[in-house]
Amino acid sequence: MAIITLSRQVAAHGDEVADALSKKLGYTFITRKDIEKRIINLGFPESKLPKYDERKPGFFASLTKVRDEYLNYAQYAILEAAEKKNVIIIGRGAFCVMQNVPNNISVRLVADEKVRIQRLKEEFDWDNKKAMQRIEESDANRAGFHSSFYNVNIEDNSLYHAVLNTGLFSIEECADLIAKMVKDKVNEKQEEEGNKMIGELLKAQTIVNKLHFDYHLGIEFMHATIEDNTVILHGVSDSPAIVEQALQIIKSEMTGYEVKSAVSIVHDFKQY
Repeated sequence: MAIITLSRQVAAHGDEVADALSKKLGYTFITRKDIEKRIINLGFPESKLPKYDERKPGFFASLTKVRDEYLNYAQYAILEAAEKKNVIIIGRGAFCVMQNVPNNISVRLVADEKVRIQRLKEEFDWDNKKAMQRIEESDANRAGFHSSFYNVNIEDNSLYHAVLNTGLFSIEECADLIAKMVKDKVNEKQEEEGNKMIGELLKAQTIVNKLHFDYHLGIEFMHATIEDNTVILHGVSDSPAIVEQALQIIKSEMTGYEVKSAVSIVHDFKQY
């Protein structure tokens, strides 16, 4: 019925809430390892995953094509999971990918710093200093990841349907509250519209991946949208001929759709 996307702070019981919620609703919990494995299976080098996965890329890493490759694979993996319906997806900016999908419920899980420190100390037998270092590192990485890849501030509460404090609510209480939101918020019409939108987003991401990985076309920051049966290609390129080639490929691959370019032509654009 719904796609639930969870954002969480470290030691805010994200996995625990997701697991309890999946049992309560009978949904499939798509774990961090599930998405990670799928990104690798799609073709992203496992050795390069630590540079990008839920962390802000370093300066040089952010300028390479590998950054866009990671984003394209990650978005495909998220949309592919969402298309299966009735799933809970945690992390990886899934709430950003699903932001405008009518049957998506996005929730952020947080907790007071003292609570998180205590949880890490108990789980890993760390002292206060080590626990605090882990929190600072994780918070900075996740903030940097969402800023770099999705241009959002992960602490902006307006991005979510709800923010739950797992220091004040138990795991079961959080699961109950989210389950009630799903029941009260998502109706059959939203589910139908949402499933259609997810299908279109996946089609758009599929054609972008084909242009990027199969044809190696020189269009940076490439992405596609589908509006009123029209595929709109976005990005930056220094060659109108390459853009036209991309449009012809889309026409041949996606019969029945109109095709339009919103690619910016910048003749002095430097590709990395």
